Amino acid sequence: MSKKIPIKKFSFRILIFSIVVAGLAALFQWLVPAYASPALPFIVLFFFVITLFTIFVVLRDDQGKDGQHFVSGYMLSRIIKLFSCLLFLFLYILINKQDAWKFAISFVIIYFLFSIFEVFLLKQESDDISKRNQTPEETK
Repeated sequence: MSKKIPIKKFSFRILIFSIVVAGLAALFQWLVPAYASPALPFIVLFFFVITLFTIFVVLRDDQGKDGQHFVSGYMLSRIIKLFSCLLFLFLYILINKQDAWKFAISFVIIYFLFSIFEVFLLKQESDDISKRNQTPEETK
């Protein structure tokens, strides 16, 4: 029996994580405004949207698909995310040269935070699927 992976569950977790990161970004802007990019809220929003998209690309298929489809979807999502991030970063730096360094540093930090969180979510789901698919003899 093939069961859909709960994308809503991941969307909710990404939303909560994004709210926490946005709160930390706002706190950073408030405490040290000289070092904070004014675009921090937009960076968090960008990563919220792109992470939702990449999670959807990876998890849109049934659990019953073989590992090759999962790996292909994951690699496709990584490529899309990387090029989207590079394009977003490049365009912002071209348009707003005064804020380039603060923006780039903030962007990279938030990129890594979201990437680590995304890998954690996918690893957790992969482990849960493996546990559910094990037969009783394999658990001994």
